[in-house]
Amino acid sequence: MVYPNGLLWIIFASYGGSMTESKPFEVARETLKQLTVKKLAPTPVNYQSIYNEIAGIPNVSAFPAAPLRQIAQALPLKNPGQQKQKGLLNSAIDQRNWQGVESALLAYAGFVMPDAPNGASGRGLTETLTAPPALTADFMGQIARLVESTLPALGSDDSRFTAQAGQLLVALRDPATDVTAAKTLLVNFSHRLSFAAEDQAEVKATLLKLLQLIVENMGELSLDDSWLKGQTEALRTAAAPPLTLRRLDEVERLLKDVLFKQKDAKGRALEAQDELRKMLATFIERMSLMTASSSSYHGKMEESVRLMEQARSLEDIAPVLKEVMGATRLMTSEALTVRDELQAMREKTQATDAELTKLHQELDRVSAQALHDHLTGALNRKGLDEALHREISGLRRKQSLLCVALLDIDNFKKLNDSKGHDTGDVALAHLATVARECMRPQDTLARYGGEEFVLLLPDTSLEQGIAAMTRLQRELSKRFFLAGSEKVLITFSAGVAQFVHDETGADAIKRADQAMYMAKRAGKNRVLGA
Repeated sequence: MVYPNGLLWIIFASYGGSMTESKPFEVARETLKQLTVKKLAPTPVNYQSIYNEIAGIPNVSAFPAAPLRQIAQALPLKNPGQQKQKGLLNSAIDQRNWQGVESALLAYAGFVMPDAPNGASGRGLTETLTAPPALTADFMGQIARLVESTLPALGSDDSRFTAQAGQLLVALRDPATDVTAAKTLLVNFSHRLSFAAEDQAEVKATLLKLLQLIVENMGELSLDDSWLKGQTEALRTAAAPPLTLRRLDEVERLLKDVLFKQKDAKGRALEAQDELRKMLATFIERMSLMTASSSSYHGKMEESVRLMEQARSLEDIAPVLKEVMGATRLMTSEALTVRDELQAMREKTQATDAELTKLHQELDRVSAQALHDHLTGALNRKGLDEALHREISGLRRKQSLLCVALLDIDNFKKLNDSKGHDTGDVALAHLATVARECMRPQDTLARYGGEEFVLLLPDTSLEQGIAAMTRLQRELSKRFFLAGSEKVLITFSAGVAQFVHDETGADAIKRADQAMYMAKRAGKNRVLGA
């Protein structure tokens, strides 16, 4: 900076030498004097300007970092280009780099200000940033399709709601509709929609309760509960939320199979009952004939005895003996005939009984399928509940040990997303197969849900349970399955819990689930005890 010669002489004379040798307090004292001489207000800016002038320091204005940061914070981000330039602007502010600030703002403006039609290129940056986007016909049409897609799930019982929805759809699809009017209709529809959705949720919950009640009554009224047990449990499982079409289809298939077997067994049973009635009628008829023949025979015997007592010679006895022999021969023949018929009836009854027993066994087998997962063959949740009840009862009766293990396939979602749900199904079946091969006969495998499985390990301590799951992990790591031509290996994380006194099955599974979660957090493909 160039100073007047008089001022330089005065400053130099004041300090008796070079300005670079001046002390800060001396420069400050001289600055106050110059403010008074020049009659300047003692503001920070004036003081800094005079101080820099006396001290020979370039007079540079302070960098306005705070106001610039406020401006950067207010800039909207509507595309990646704006986001990048805003980041560069913040970096330039941190470095107090004016050139960087200028470059970032100019580049940001290039992303904000498109080519304006109809001579509107003279609009300023502020107007461009604050102008709201137009609600295009396509956007309104998307809203209309969204509204239309919600209607089938809400039914058509509420005529007022249906009419309101129709009015909104017409307005959204009309290019001439005022945006404010469309917004009002949409707000009213949303308010009504909330009530309709709540009503449908209540209807669904009530229907499920009624279905559960009907299923329970079916089990109570059944004369032979074992026939309906599998069906009722399958229906209970299907009616438990959340409902899925896949599960309902599977239950429908199982029930149709069971109902067909029941119809066949009922027809065979009716035929067997009819045959038994006929055989009993024949038996009674033969018994009555035998009784009549026996009575006649006894009568002839008594008459023959009386004639023999009156006989005086062999000529008188011969006719009597002939009559006795004929009656005896007839009696023997009838007895043999009745014996053969009764023997045939007995064999036929045994054959019918064996056939009915076979039908009942087949029916029980098909009904039991309703307690198993169709994909893996493991027990489903209902089957697991029954197995848990059985094992816990045995545990408390015999004062023995019982462990429950919960395992979850690692990265199963990634497997489904990358190779498809069919491969995921194969992975689940593969794990169930390997697990069954490694299990003892007394162990139980159940699919708990999704990619989770539960194993019940009776007469097993916590350490033995962890060791058993570790062996299963090692066996699984040696075996792969094919997804097309690609070999796929899967791993799992597991938690093991040993039942304690008075603990419920749900509590033990919850502890095993917590241990499994910790195994996941610890790096997956490992087993932890609860």
